[in-house]
Amino acid sequence: MSKEYEAEGSSDAKKIPRRVEFVKDRTAARVRQEETETVMTVPNLVVREIIAFMILVIVLSLLSLFFNAPLEWEANPQHTPNPAKAPWYFLGLQELLHYFPPIVAGVILPMLVVLALVAIPYFNVNLKQEGMWKQHRPQTLVVALITIGAMCIVLLIFDVYAMLVPTLVMTVLMLIPYFVHSEKGFIGWLGTRPVQWWIMTWFVLIVVVLTAIGTLFRGPEWSWTWPWEHIY
Repeated sequence: MSKEYEAEGSSDAKKIPRRVEFVKDRTAARVRQEETETVMTVPNLVVREIIAFMILVIVLSLLSLFFNAPLEWEANPQHTPNPAKAPWYFLGLQELLHYFPPIVAGVILPMLVVLALVAIPYFNVNLKQEGMWKQHRPQTLVVALITIGAMCIVLLIFDVYAMLVPTLVMTVLMLIPYFVHSEKGFIGWLGTRPVQWWIMTWFVLIVVVLTAIGTLFRGPEWSWTWPWEHIY
């Protein structure tokens, strides 16, 4: 004996336990998504890397032909150089040791940088990559001024002008889009920079300045020395 069934819409499984699904012919489940432009790593990226590597080798080879390497005498424990400088990639840290106590410059500051790099991705900070002054302008200004002001006070206490000057320069550039409303030119471009960009640019600028000072402007006893001065 056949039963007749009627399709009835209901979300009550106890009242109407039967479920009927209608599937049309030649129908497949599809996920619609925007097509993104992609390229293969080989050869698009690898070829560019090989070309850049060969150019670097050629440039270094030409430099070695026209300029002698700045080698010193053989290592002698009874005759240490003055000043004894670390490799260039550590000179920024060595320059910090000139201003701060060793525990601060050698342990606390590097540890804070590493912890910040680990923790920042877990904070919901401007995920849309919008300009720093796009939303909550007064609140953002207050937080920025308090943070930068506290940092400048600490730098002034320790006379760290090598970090204070780049910090003030970055602060001025950061505040220009807030007071000057323009969407064109250099000011408009600054207004589109997110807070992550400002922090990273400030960090890179500080590293470059400290490394340059430690490399070019430090002489005996880590005193300030102009690059063109010859110390005998």
